[in-house]
Amino acid sequence: MSDNGGWSDPSRQGDQQKPSPGWQAPPPSFPQAPGYGSPRGYGKPGVIPLRPLSVGEILDGAINTMRRHPGLTFGVSAIVAVIEAALSLGASIWLLSEMGPIPPQPGPAATPQEALDYASAVLGQTAATLGVTLVITVLIRTFLTGFMTVVVGKAVLGKPITFGEALGELAPRLPALLGVTVLYTLMVAVGSVFFLVPGIWLYALFSLASPALVLEHGRVGQALNRSRLLVQGSWWRVFGVLLLTGVCATVIAFVIQIPFNLSAGVGGADMAELGSASIGVQLLSSAGQVVAQTLVAPFVAGATALLYIDQRMRKEGMDIQLARAAGAV
Repeated sequence: MSDNGGWSDPSRQGDQQKPSPGWQAPPPSFPQAPGYGSPRGYGKPGVIPLRPLSVGEILDGAINTMRRHPGLTFGVSAIVAVIEAALSLGASIWLLSEMGPIPPQPGPAATPQEALDYASAVLGQTAATLGVTLVITVLIRTFLTGFMTVVVGKAVLGKPITFGEALGELAPRLPALLGVTVLYTLMVAVGSVFFLVPGIWLYALFSLASPALVLEHGRVGQALNRSRLLVQGSWWRVFGVLLLTGVCATVIAFVIQIPFNLSAGVGGADMAELGSASIGVQLLSSAGQVVAQTLVAPFVAGATALLYIDQRMRKEGMDIQLARAAGAV
């Protein structure tokens, strides 16, 4: 295998001294064969069949990856979720203590100034808490996304991988992966603030940049461009898969957190009420978030990585390369 595991960008293959087996696309003159966009494919050596995938097969492949590698997926996801919850809870408590208590909610006879002061205090604390939580979430989940992408890459071929091997492949890519994640988040946020449609469009257009960067070992700009090319012409399909994945993840996380929130007595609490709750209540609510994210986060990351692989099989005939790497042909 090559230094990037064979996940070469087809546009950069001419710069390599020799082609590498595995996950690179065939040259334009490569003859079509069963599996090159064919429903027959090359069998199923790993978690997905080696052919263009249906939506159900993408989601099923993400679940199968977690089932085949439970120690890697759930173990690492649990550690990441605990760190994320601890940092978010600590930052929220510190922020709320520094900003001071929220004034009492004004009654019907309150003056406009009292109502404005209350709204400003609630909005300020909520915005500060959400902002810090978002930064922590982006930083922590960048690692989990990259880690799951490496695991999925091996699971598709039916090959085992250890924690050390996955970490060794991911570590050199972490700075660039963080750069892609930050740029992607900012683009979607800016597009959503000015007008919702550009944010949604950018969300799907560059959604495959992270797996492209991790597996192809490119640079930040190259990964964003690769995502654009892979999504181009298939925007609605990519957006639909991402939307369905997000809805499934949200529903699962909500159901998991219900008993924790009800036990803590914050089932209907807003951000201000939760922020002013006792430490025990906040810890119980955070425990629910940890359990939910341990199950949901690897599913979302795995589905996104498989969506990237599916787009490459559809557009670049990578299924035959996968079959060769897996020993199927």
